[in-house]
Amino acid sequence: MGYLKWIEIEDSAPDWNLQQLKSCSANESVLFCAVVKSNAYGHGAREFTSLLPSADWFAVNSLDEGLELRQFGIKRPILLLGHVLMEKLSEAIDADLRLTVYNIETLEKLEEILQKDTICRIHVKIETGTGRQGILPENVPEFLRRASGIDGLEIEGMLTHFANIEDTLNHDFAEKQLGIFKEVLETVRKSGIFPSIIHTACTAATILFPETHFNMLRTGVGLYGLWPSRETFLSAQSNGIPVPELRPVLSWKTRIAQIKELPAGSYIGYGCTYRTNRKTRLGVLPVGYADGYDRKCSNSAHVLVRRKRAPILGRVCMNLVMVDLTDIPEASLEDTVVLLGKDGNEIITAEMMAEWVGTINYEIVTRISPFIPRVIVKRGSGSVH
Repeated sequence: MGYLKWIEIEDSAPDWNLQQLKSCSANESVLFCAVVKSNAYGHGAREFTSLLPSADWFAVNSLDEGLELRQFGIKRPILLLGHVLMEKLSEAIDADLRLTVYNIETLEKLEEILQKDTICRIHVKIETGTGRQGILPENVPEFLRRASGIDGLEIEGMLTHFANIEDTLNHDFAEKQLGIFKEVLETVRKSGIFPSIIHTACTAATILFPETHFNMLRTGVGLYGLWPSRETFLSAQSNGIPVPELRPVLSWKTRIAQIKELPAGSYIGYGCTYRTNRKTRLGVLPVGYADGYDRKCSNSAHVLVRRKRAPILGRVCMNLVMVDLTDIPEASLEDTVVLLGKDGNEIITAEMMAEWVGTINYEIVTRISPFIPRVIVKRGSGSVH
């Protein structure tokens, strides 16, 4: 494989994970919306979406992401979760992108620009306690009255998002949010408005709370074979809920760009933060924080070389990382190095990397540079040396 650094995407894992998550619902006809925002959580939007034949819908954050999926040839429904500039709303309508709407100003602009025989489908987001996008419950009736009076505007969906369903074993707040949403939904239906698609279930809700499923699951992180949190996994286990078998999709690899011998007492990297205490065989890797390899991995993380762990020495640079190959004498120039993924019996998970740098697995994969090639590989293809 002719790359200095690359991402491998296992071909069968995305749809496998989708089916595992979908099996959490007793509703066999439930729709599945695959959240592929932020370059498919760093996995590569083009590559990842091509491996999801079972997805009914896709969801992204921005207009640019939605237009990109259309350019890939995706004809399935695409929901924009984020804000679209007023001046760009016509582009979204022309591309048949669904809008998540929560500003009265957006409705006013849509009324102004909608042409005869043009349909714009919107999903109304309800604020139930996350304190982000969404309409306060008391303002929903007037908002929908305004929306229902606009020719060409279809109120297709309603949604909310949970604030504290992943990071705790106590789900009282999530249940409170769900209760608020159900009350709003009942009020809406009594007013004679019947959105056809109701969706609240992120990955954690999909696994833990069947009552959140309604008629569409809207999941992100689980699709990538990552658990939302340790607490989500423990909640499922402790409550006797069937635990889906999620398979990580992504491996991140590079090659050894240089090997050299340094005497004991040598300093390595910026700031002279590491000094060798023995004769050291040093490997230089062409990857750094510009690629998304976190600088906090300096002097604390390791990579996999020839199925063995090689510690990071010194500070992670913008484009380079140095590793200790002293105990891996068989390592040679341009060997494959695993930054994230499996090599033999050794593994580096996104969760492990997240612990090293004090963050969450979402951030580890999402921050991987979009300029690194994404390569689709068959399951079990293994490392290349």
